[in-house]
Amino acid sequence: MAPVNIQNIQKRYGQVKVIHDISVDIADGEFVVLVGPSGCGKSTLLRMIAGLEEVSDGEIRIGRREVSNLPARDRDIAMVFQNYALYPHMTVADNMGFALKLKKANPAEIAAKVQKAAAILGLESLLERLPRQLSGGQRQRVAMGRALVRDPQVFLFDEPLSNLDAKLRVQMRGEIKSMHQRIGTTTIYVTHDQVEAMTMADKIVVLHGGLIEQVGAPLDLYDRPANLFVAGFIGSPSMNFIDGRIEEGVFRSEKGLILPLPQGFSVAEHGGRRLVYGIRPEHIRAAAGGLSARVGIVEGTGSEIYAKLDCGGEEISCLFRERLNIRFGDKIDIAIDPASIHLFDKASGKRL
Repeated sequence: MAPVNIQNIQKRYGQVKVIHDISVDIADGEFVVLVGPSGCGKSTLLRMIAGLEEVSDGEIRIGRREVSNLPARDRDIAMVFQNYALYPHMTVADNMGFALKLKKANPAEIAAKVQKAAAILGLESLLERLPRQLSGGQRQRVAMGRALVRDPQVFLFDEPLSNLDAKLRVQMRGEIKSMHQRIGTTTIYVTHDQVEAMTMADKIVVLHGGLIEQVGAPLDLYDRPANLFVAGFIGSPSMNFIDGRIEEGVFRSEKGLILPLPQGFSVAEHGGRRLVYGIRPEHIRAAAGGLSARVGIVEGTGSEIYAKLDCGGEEISCLFRERLNIRFGDKIDIAIDPASIHLFDKASGKRL
């Protein structure tokens, strides 16, 4: 295990800069998720940590070593890719132990490490099978086992669950997190799925356009997003955003909808400026005497109801956890939790 320190990292392809002066510290044993939309630079950053991409500027340290210019084989890392990249003619056991075999490790040591990794990942009964005899989830576990037997200082995961179906992704999320809790190796995990980030990470790094938008614990990003991008990206369904201004002690949207202000908000300091009002769908409830709205789309999942409402000309998404008998065109009254309101500066996007 080892900490990873990334200082002022930049990546350029010719004159095009794709990573802009990124710095982040990852503690020994921490599970850090790099998350962001496609093209934000998260996989490029991971590949620079792995030694698969050259660093244009800056410094990467793993433990006490500066590794920016070291080849991948000398960095003491293990990487799990999106595609399993298993040797089709080798058994599970041989696939898992192949890297150690290349290093001419003792066969007894290889067998012991393979057995230990197989026990952690539930692969003991599959060691003599070939990859074609395995399911997608089992193949991904073999790829994880191949990384595990190397006993590296750092694990790197590059969107390892993208090729799995929804149910298997949930199962594999739990298995990866469980593996980390057992062995405690520093882990850096890349995904575009914010649900994966929220459920797995000790710390999330949100990237956008080659820049870090915010770093923090999952609930810190959820409760206190730094800006509009983070607020809209973290959380599912997405936060509602409504443009408007503060006038006469209330928030008035551009379409005239009057909404309550957050508790303790300074009206005098921000009155008149262009703002964006943010409220998460789960922080809106049905309440008699509240804001009047008309029901649009309704999607029930059994445990909750997702609905899009027309409220004074503004489209507002709601996530109701109570059983409501609502259909398209119905009228409903809603109330907003004043403790969960966010206000953002329209020009800068920063949370006030």
